[in-house]
Amino acid sequence: ARYSILPGLAVVRVGQDPASINYAQRITKSFGTAGLSVTEIELPESASRALLQAEINRLNVLPEISGIIVQMPLPDRMGLDTVIDVLDPQKDVDGIHPVNIGRLTLGLDCYVPATPAGGMAILDYYGIALEGKNALVIGRSGIVGRPLSQLMLARNATVTIAHSRTRNLPELVAEAEVVASAVGKPGFVRGANLAEGAVVLDFGAAEVDGKMTGDVDAEGAMGRVAAITPVPGGTGPVTNAMLLKNTIKAIKKALG
Repeated sequence: ARYSILPGLAVVRVGQDPASINYAQRITKSFGTAGLSVTEIELPESASRALLQAEINRLNVLPEISGIIVQMPLPDRMGLDTVIDVLDPQKDVDGIHPVNIGRLTLGLDCYVPATPAGGMAILDYYGIALEGKNALVIGRSGIVGRPLSQLMLARNATVTIAHSRTRNLPELVAEAEVVASAVGKPGFVRGANLAEGAVVLDFGAAEVDGKMTGDVDAEGAMGRVAAITPVPGGTGPVTNAMLLKNTIKAIKKALG
Protein backbone atom coordinates (compact mmCIF):
# COMPACT_ATOMS: atom_id res chain seq x y z
CA ALA A 1 0.00 0.00 0.00
CA ARG A 2 2.90 2.38 0.73
CA TYR A 3 5.10 1.71 -2.30
CA SER A 4 4.38 1.58 -6.01
CA ILE A 5 6.72 -1.41 -6.42
CA LEU A 6 7.17 -4.28 -3.96
CA PRO A 7 10.46 -5.84 -5.06
CA GLY A 8 10.80 -9.60 -5.31
CA LEU A 9 13.35 -12.35 -5.87
CA ALA A 10 14.99 -13.41 -9.14
CA VAL A 11 16.07 -17.05 -9.46
CA VAL A 12 18.48 -17.64 -12.33
CA ARG A 13 19.14 -21.14 -13.64
CA VAL A 14 21.41 -22.40 -16.42
CA GLY A 15 20.12 -25.63 -17.92
CA GLN A 16 17.59 -28.16 -16.67
CA ASP A 17 19.09 -29.65 -13.50
CA PRO A 18 16.13 -31.48 -11.84
CA ALA A 19 17.20 -30.63 -8.27
CA SER A 20 17.50 -26.93 -9.20
CA ILE A 21 14.07 -26.93 -10.79
CA ASN A 22 12.57 -28.57 -7.70
CA TYR A 23 14.27 -26.07 -5.39
CA ALA A 24 12.99 -23.14 -7.45
CA GLN A 25 9.46 -24.52 -7.24
CA ARG A 26 9.71 -24.76 -3.43
CA ILE A 27 11.01 -21.20 -3.25
CA THR A 28 8.14 -19.91 -5.38
CA LYS A 29 5.61 -21.69 -3.18
CA SER A 30 7.03 -20.44 0.13
CA PHE A 31 7.44 -16.88 -1.14
CA GLY A 32 3.89 -16.94 -2.50
CA THR A 33 2.50 -17.65 0.97
CA ALA A 34 4.25 -14.45 2.13
CA GLY A 35 2.88 -12.41 -0.76
CA LEU A 36 6.25 -11.95 -2.47
CA SER A 37 6.96 -12.51 -6.14
CA VAL A 38 9.59 -14.83 -7.59
CA THR A 39 10.83 -14.39 -11.15
CA GLU A 40 12.40 -17.53 -12.58
CA ILE A 41 14.90 -16.97 -15.38
CA GLU A 42 16.12 -20.01 -17.27
CA LEU A 43 19.11 -19.77 -19.58
CA PRO A 44 19.97 -22.60 -21.99
CA GLU A 45 22.62 -25.16 -21.08
CA SER A 46 24.69 -23.70 -23.92
CA ALA A 47 24.63 -20.18 -22.42
CA SER A 48 27.98 -18.44 -22.31
CA ARG A 49 29.65 -16.85 -19.31
CA ALA A 50 29.04 -13.45 -20.93
CA LEU A 51 25.31 -14.14 -21.30
CA LEU A 52 24.91 -15.14 -17.65
CA GLN A 53 26.83 -12.08 -16.51
CA ALA A 54 24.75 -9.82 -18.74
CA GLU A 55 21.58 -11.23 -17.16
CA ILE A 56 22.92 -10.66 -13.64
CA ASN A 57 23.92 -7.10 -14.55
CA ARG A 58 20.40 -6.48 -15.87
CA LEU A 59 18.85 -7.73 -12.63
CA ASN A 60 21.28 -5.67 -10.54
CA VAL A 61 19.65 -2.43 -11.69
CA LEU A 62 15.98 -3.47 -11.84
CA PRO A 63 14.01 -1.79 -9.01
CA GLU A 64 11.45 -4.61 -9.04
CA ILE A 65 14.16 -7.11 -8.05
CA SER A 66 15.63 -6.87 -4.55
CA GLY A 67 17.28 -10.28 -4.33
CA ILE A 68 19.14 -12.47 -6.82
CA ILE A 69 20.16 -16.09 -6.52
CA VAL A 70 21.96 -18.06 -9.22
CA GLN A 71 21.30 -21.73 -8.82
CA MET A 72 24.12 -24.23 -8.59
CA PRO A 73 25.53 -26.28 -10.14
CA LEU A 74 26.59 -24.18 -13.10
CA PRO A 75 28.05 -25.83 -16.23
CA ASP A 76 31.66 -26.92 -15.80
CA ARG A 77 32.94 -24.10 -18.00
CA MET A 78 31.58 -21.53 -15.53
CA GLY A 79 33.12 -21.07 -12.11
CA LEU A 80 31.61 -19.30 -9.12
CA ASP A 81 33.57 -16.23 -10.16
CA THR A 82 31.23 -15.94 -13.15
CA VAL A 83 28.56 -14.88 -10.66
CA ILE A 84 30.43 -13.04 -7.91
CA ASP A 85 32.45 -10.91 -10.33
CA VAL A 86 29.26 -9.04 -11.26
CA LEU A 87 26.61 -9.73 -8.59
CA ASP A 88 25.57 -6.71 -6.51
CA PRO A 89 26.34 -7.68 -2.88
CA GLN A 90 23.28 -5.70 -1.77
CA LYS A 91 21.12 -8.15 -3.74
CA ASP A 92 23.12 -11.25 -2.78
CA VAL A 93 20.45 -12.88 -0.61
CA ASP A 94 22.26 -16.24 -0.98
CA GLY A 95 25.30 -14.86 0.87
CA ILE A 96 27.92 -16.02 -1.66
CA HIS A 97 29.56 -12.69 -2.49
CA PRO A 98 33.02 -12.04 -0.93
CA VAL A 99 31.66 -8.87 0.67
CA ASN A 100 29.03 -10.83 2.58
CA ILE A 101 31.39 -13.70 3.37
CA GLY A 102 34.00 -11.26 4.68
CA ARG A 103 31.47 -9.42 6.83
CA LEU A 104 30.24 -12.73 8.23
CA THR A 105 33.80 -13.67 9.16
CA LEU A 106 34.23 -10.34 10.94
CA GLY A 107 30.92 -10.68 12.77
CA LEU A 108 29.31 -7.76 10.90
CA ASP A 109 25.81 -7.41 9.49
CA CYS A 110 25.47 -9.31 6.20
CA TYR A 111 23.38 -11.75 4.23
CA VAL A 112 24.10 -15.13 5.84
CA PRO A 113 23.80 -18.17 3.53
CA ALA A 114 20.35 -19.61 4.07
CA THR A 115 21.28 -23.23 4.83
CA PRO A 116 23.65 -22.61 7.76
CA ALA A 117 21.39 -19.80 8.99
CA GLY A 118 18.57 -22.33 9.05
CA GLY A 119 20.64 -24.74 11.10
CA MET A 120 21.31 -22.05 13.67
CA ALA A 121 17.63 -21.11 13.72
CA ILE A 122 16.72 -24.73 14.54
CA LEU A 123 19.17 -24.76 17.47
CA ASP A 124 17.75 -21.46 18.70
CA TYR A 125 14.15 -22.65 18.41
CA TYR A 126 14.86 -25.67 20.60
CA GLY A 127 16.97 -23.70 23.06
CA ILE A 128 20.19 -25.60 22.30
CA ALA A 129 23.10 -23.41 23.38
CA LEU A 130 26.54 -23.72 21.77
CA GLU A 131 28.68 -21.80 24.23
CA GLY A 132 31.65 -23.85 25.39
CA LYS A 133 30.60 -26.96 23.47
CA ASN A 134 32.71 -29.02 21.08
CA ALA A 135 31.11 -28.66 17.64
CA LEU A 136 32.15 -30.68 14.59
CA VAL A 137 31.29 -29.34 11.13
CA ILE A 138 31.74 -31.95 8.40
CA GLY A 139 32.00 -30.23 5.02
CA ARG A 140 33.96 -27.18 3.89
CA SER A 141 31.83 -25.67 1.14
CA GLY A 142 31.45 -21.91 0.93
CA ILE A 143 27.68 -22.13 1.24
CA VAL A 144 27.28 -24.47 4.23
CA GLY A 145 30.34 -25.77 6.08
CA ARG A 146 32.55 -22.71 6.24
CA PRO A 147 29.85 -20.13 7.06
CA LEU A 148 28.30 -22.51 9.59
CA SER A 149 31.64 -22.79 11.38
CA GLN A 150 31.81 -18.98 11.56
CA LEU A 151 28.29 -18.79 12.99
CA MET A 152 29.14 -21.39 15.62
CA LEU A 153 32.37 -19.63 16.53
CA ALA A 154 30.37 -16.45 17.06
CA ARG A 155 28.31 -18.40 19.62
CA ASN A 156 31.51 -19.34 21.50
CA ALA A 157 31.61 -22.98 20.44
CA THR A 158 34.94 -24.75 19.95
CA VAL A 159 34.68 -25.68 16.29
CA THR A 160 36.48 -28.40 14.34
CA ILE A 161 36.07 -28.58 10.56
CA ALA A 162 36.32 -32.00 8.93
CA HIS A 163 35.62 -33.23 5.40
CA SER A 164 35.50 -36.33 3.22
CA ARG A 165 39.29 -36.77 3.44
CA THR A 166 39.65 -36.41 7.19
CA ARG A 167 41.42 -39.57 8.38
CA ASN A 168 40.30 -39.72 12.01
CA LEU A 169 36.66 -38.78 11.45
CA PRO A 170 35.09 -41.47 13.70
CA GLU A 171 37.18 -40.24 16.63
CA LEU A 172 36.20 -36.63 16.00
CA VAL A 173 32.53 -37.59 15.75
CA ALA A 174 32.74 -39.48 19.04
CA GLU A 175 34.15 -36.40 20.83
CA ALA A 176 31.65 -33.87 19.47
CA GLU A 177 28.68 -32.58 21.43
CA VAL A 178 27.21 -31.03 18.28
CA VAL A 179 27.68 -32.58 14.82
CA ALA A 180 26.69 -30.83 11.59
CA SER A 181 27.21 -32.72 8.34
CA ALA A 182 26.95 -31.32 4.82
CA VAL A 183 28.88 -33.61 2.47
CA GLY A 184 26.02 -35.16 0.49
CA LYS A 185 27.08 -38.79 1.04
CA PRO A 186 24.37 -41.09 2.43
CA GLY A 187 25.35 -42.76 5.69
CA PHE A 188 28.67 -40.91 5.81
CA VAL A 189 28.34 -40.52 9.58
CA ARG A 190 27.65 -43.80 11.36
CA GLY A 191 25.15 -43.61 14.17
CA ALA A 192 27.28 -45.83 16.41
CA ASN A 193 30.11 -43.29 16.27
CA LEU A 194 28.03 -40.45 17.69
CA ALA A 195 28.46 -39.48 21.32
CA GLU A 196 25.67 -40.18 23.77
CA GLY A 197 23.46 -37.10 24.00
CA ALA A 198 24.92 -35.40 20.92
CA VAL A 199 22.91 -32.93 18.84
CA VAL A 200 22.97 -33.57 15.08
CA LEU A 201 22.23 -31.20 12.19
CA ASP A 202 22.01 -33.25 8.97
CA PHE A 203 22.22 -31.04 5.88
CA GLY A 204 22.82 -33.96 3.51
CA ALA A 205 20.29 -34.88 0.85
CA ALA A 206 20.79 -37.71 -1.61
CA GLU A 207 18.41 -40.16 -3.22
CA VAL A 208 18.90 -43.86 -2.46
CA ASP A 209 16.45 -46.38 -3.95
CA GLY A 210 13.96 -43.59 -4.56
CA LYS A 211 14.16 -42.34 -0.98
CA MET A 212 15.74 -39.09 0.25
CA THR A 213 18.56 -39.84 2.68
CA GLY A 214 20.89 -37.66 4.74
CA ASP A 215 24.56 -37.89 5.64
CA VAL A 216 23.87 -39.42 9.05
CA ASP A 217 22.78 -42.98 9.72
CA ALA A 218 19.61 -41.83 11.45
CA GLU A 219 18.45 -45.32 12.41
CA GLY A 220 21.74 -46.03 14.15
CA ALA A 221 21.66 -42.61 15.83
CA MET A 222 18.27 -43.11 17.44
CA GLY A 223 18.55 -43.86 21.13
CA ARG A 224 22.03 -42.31 21.29
CA VAL A 225 21.54 -38.68 20.33
CA ALA A 226 19.55 -36.03 22.17
CA ALA A 227 18.25 -34.48 18.94
CA ILE A 228 18.65 -34.97 15.19
CA THR A 229 17.13 -33.24 12.16
CA PRO A 230 15.25 -35.65 9.87
CA VAL A 231 15.81 -36.00 6.13
CA PRO A 232 13.61 -34.98 4.41
CA GLY A 233 11.72 -32.32 6.34
CA GLY A 234 14.48 -31.11 8.63
CA THR A 235 16.83 -28.35 7.54
CA GLY A 236 15.35 -27.94 4.04
CA PRO A 237 12.12 -26.08 4.89
CA VAL A 238 13.97 -23.83 7.33
CA THR A 239 16.50 -23.01 4.60
CA ASN A 240 13.64 -21.66 2.49
CA ALA A 241 12.44 -19.58 5.44
CA MET A 242 15.92 -18.07 5.88
CA LEU A 243 16.08 -17.18 2.18
CA LEU A 244 12.71 -15.47 2.60
CA LYS A 245 14.05 -13.63 5.65
CA ASN A 246 17.13 -12.45 3.69
CA THR A 247 14.93 -11.26 0.82
CA ILE A 248 12.67 -9.29 3.16
CA LYS A 249 15.81 -7.70 4.58
CA ALA A 250 16.90 -6.74 1.06
CA ILE A 251 13.45 -5.34 0.29
CA LYS A 252 13.58 -3.13 3.37
CA LYS A 253 17.00 -1.83 2.31
CA ALA A 254 15.78 -1.19 -1.23
CA LEU A 255 12.75 0.73 0.02
CA GLY A 256 14.83 2.70 2.52
